[in-house]
Amino acid sequence: EVQLQASGGGLVQAGGSLRLSCATSGFTFDDYAIGWFRQAPGEDRKGVSCFSASAGTTYYADSVKGRFTISSDNAKNTVYLQMNSLKPEDTAVYYCAAAGAGCFATLYDYDYWGQGTQVTVSS
Repeated sequence: EVQLQASGGGLVQAGGSLRLSCATSGFTFDDYAIGWFRQAPGEDRKGVSCFSASAGTTYYADSVKGRFTISSDNAKNTVYLQMNSLKPEDTAVYYCAAAGAGCFATLYDYDYWGQGTQVTVSS
C-alpha cells in the first residue's frame, strides 16, 4: 500500500521556522519525484518545492526561494521541507505527493498524495 504521511505543521509567528516531513512507503523512493504543494483557503493548490533523487534536481517556487529548503533522507524514504522566515502568506495546508514523471509533472499527473498538514503563520 502506497502511503505518504505529511507532518510537522503548526502555528508559528512571522519570521519563525517549521520543518515538514513527508514519510513515504509502498513504492520505490528513488523512482519518484517528491513534491510539496500548498493550498490556502479559496485558492488553487500550488507547487512549492520538489526533489528528484533520480534526476538530482530540486525546484522551488519563486515565492519561497531563499527561505525554504527541500532535502531527503533516502534511508528513511522521507523528504523534508525546512521553512524559514515564514510569512503570513505562507499560511496554507501543505501536501506532499509523488510523481513518476518527475518534478515538472502537472499537479494532475502526480501519482500519489498524502494528507495535508496545516501551517499557520501569524503576523
